Amino acid sequence: MEIIIKSLFIGFLSSAPMGPVGMLCVQRTLNDGRGHGLYTGLGAVIGDILLAFIAIAAAYGLGLSSDTIYRYEDEFQIFGSVILIVFGYIIFRRNPSKNLAKLKESKMSVWKVLVSAFILTVSNIGTLFLFMALFARFNIINLEKPFAFNILIMLMIGLGALLWWLLITYIVNKLRSRFNPRGLQVFNRIVGVILFVVGVIGIFDAVWS
Repeated sequence: MEIIIKSLFIGFLSSAPMGPVGMLCVQRTLNDGRGHGLYTGLGAVIGDILLAFIAIAAAYGLGLSSDTIYRYEDEFQIFGSVILIVFGYIIFRRNPSKNLAKLKESKMSVWKVLVSAFILTVSNIGTLFLFMALFARFNIINLEKPFAFNILIMLMIGLGALLWWLLITYIVNKLRSRFNPRGLQVFNRIVGVILFVVGVIGIFDAVWS
């Protein structure tokens, strides 16, 4: 249950920063309705699952033994926490509303909507590093279990990401007539603060233990 909750949180938190895919989701929701926004989010979810798979496979590929991970658990947690603090600061400083007006496109088919969001997600290498930092911070990879065990982690990450896209498209659709792009910056600042706080707590927790 702890792994499931952590995986859901990682999926939700990794999707929350309003980057290019977030902007695309908002733009399509405003222009073409919530359905197109959700398909954009679904494409991002599939991309997130693939990136999570790559991050987990990298841990296996490096041949890190469970003893090594246990011995240097605090060091891994501190490293991941520092990366989260950096990500938090960058996301806090970013103003996504500046790019919203630049996203102009004609109405696309559902498959093109989904595929374009997927490609945009997997092409963002920063998301992969964010996953690695979150995995290190929460120590959810268990090399003692078969790789199939981590399929559950990937699915829960995907579900957490999907919950975010359901939430953001619902909010944007409901507030369509009163939508203020500046509100997107508030989203980013909240997410940035959360990442920063999670990172700081992780460092204190590792040092204290």
